[in-house]
Amino acid sequence: MAAPFDLNDDSVVVVIGTGAGGGVLSNELAQKGISVVALEAGGRYLPEDYINDEWESFGQLAWLDPRTTSGDWRVAKDFSGLPAWIVKAVGGTTTHWAGASLRFQDHEWKALTSYGAVEGASLLDWPIDGAEMAPWYEKAETKLGVTRTGDRAGLPGNNNFKVFEKGAKALGYTEVHTGRMAINSAEYDGRMACQQTGFCFQGCKWGAKWSAAYTDIPAGEATGNLEVRERAHVARILHDDSGKVTGVEYFDKDGNLQMQKARIVCVAGNSFESPRLLLNSASNMFPNGLANSSDQVGRNYMRHMTGSVYAVFDKPVRMWRGTTMAGIIQDEARHDPSRGFVGGYELETLALGLPFMAAFLNPGGWGRSFTTALDSYENMAGMWIVGEDMPQATNRVTLSETKDQWGLPVANVHFSDHANDIAMRNHAYKQGQAVYEAVGATRTFPTPPYPSTHNLGTNRMSEKPEDGVVNKWGQTHDIANLFISDGSQFTTGAAENPTLTIVALAIRQADHIAGEMSAGNL
Repeated sequence: MAAPFDLNDDSVVVVIGTGAGGGVLSNELAQKGISVVALEAGGRYLPEDYINDEWESFGQLAWLDPRTTSGDWRVAKDFSGLPAWIVKAVGGTTTHWAGASLRFQDHEWKALTSYGAVEGASLLDWPIDGAEMAPWYEKAETKLGVTRTGDRAGLPGNNNFKVFEKGAKALGYTEVHTGRMAINSAEYDGRMACQQTGFCFQGCKWGAKWSAAYTDIPAGEATGNLEVRERAHVARILHDDSGKVTGVEYFDKDGNLQMQKARIVCVAGNSFESPRLLLNSASNMFPNGLANSSDQVGRNYMRHMTGSVYAVFDKPVRMWRGTTMAGIIQDEARHDPSRGFVGGYELETLALGLPFMAAFLNPGGWGRSFTTALDSYENMAGMWIVGEDMPQATNRVTLSETKDQWGLPVANVHFSDHANDIAMRNHAYKQGQAVYEAVGATRTFPTPPYPSTHNLGTNRMSEKPEDGVVNKWGQTHDIANLFISDGSQFTTGAAENPTLTIVALAIRQADHIAGEMSAGNL
């Protein structure tokens, strides 16, 4: 284990958050001999601690600190205090993620150029592209052990997949398989193969799924260059008279306010906590918050266009058995405006247990159609829709009137669907229902979006400082030694699950930071 770093050691890189961005960045820097202090608001849970029970696991892992919501999205009505289902623990939401690991398509890096201006959307091209990202994607896929890339075989298909695949092929879909998953189909990198237990969202009991909690974090600690301080809730980032950041104030596990000095600060607290922290760090020099001269901090919040489709059959499916999301139809992920919207979407297998079905299938709607659906639970199959939603300047994270347990203003998440999101969701519902009807479903249920798991934007990457918060390296336009290292730096959302891209960007950012440090630029 690393000897603890002194609070006054101003040579360290402080990383805030230990998920797909912060956990990977911390390890990558530590492997290069750089001293890192990682501050994590949550505790540490490992495979032996995970609970194969949805509600108990939710209580153990979820970020349940208060938040507020506004806007016309369904989540604000049904789950007003829970706009997102993310994890508060070492490893962040890599504990809870399904493992789907997809590269962006080339056109998605350049959404404004590809789609043209879309009314009401704040589309922008990323300052990077697929060719620049390809080698970093390959490094990320190797780290995560992604199936169907390199020489790694795909996962087997469970019953939920077999129904999904048969229906997809009946409709003429061709890009259908068990997905590119960061879940081992054979032993890899010291982690065993998937045991098909299910409960992938509750933390993998076998460690077959990649999570920063038990891969990158311990690997970084083993170098002696990484110290992880758990239950350390960051309050604000401090700076000197020249505008350089100098350290981070945080509440430790006993509630005492501490200050860790820093050479560089990297923020990786998810798309709510990262902008909230920059806004809560306002000062006389930065009255609107850190890195916010553009007034873009918190704006362009994206959550992906989501929804689900469940179906009932006359025979048991037992969709919960086997890997939760090992099944994908990619035919609709293309950009084809003849469908009535720009961008595309993926259809992915999904199973929820009975308690979550009861909570999410139709919140507040305990009518007969709902209870009879639950009676047919054994015979149900399910899929999740995930597609590119449009960034909008008005969809944003701001500081709420509500305060948290430390007296800090919490994030208010304001979101309303764009017309393009609604058109895409309706198309996806129709196609998802058609997949199941093609294999004899007796009933189908299009289901509204759940609390978000893919939270993107809010500190977006831009070529020009006035259009966003960070440059192509995730370095804030305003402050050279302040970086954003999570999904909040996404310029646009693309149709794909974001974790692989977050990891690829973190590996690339670590390489850049190490180079700039050794050159004396940082």
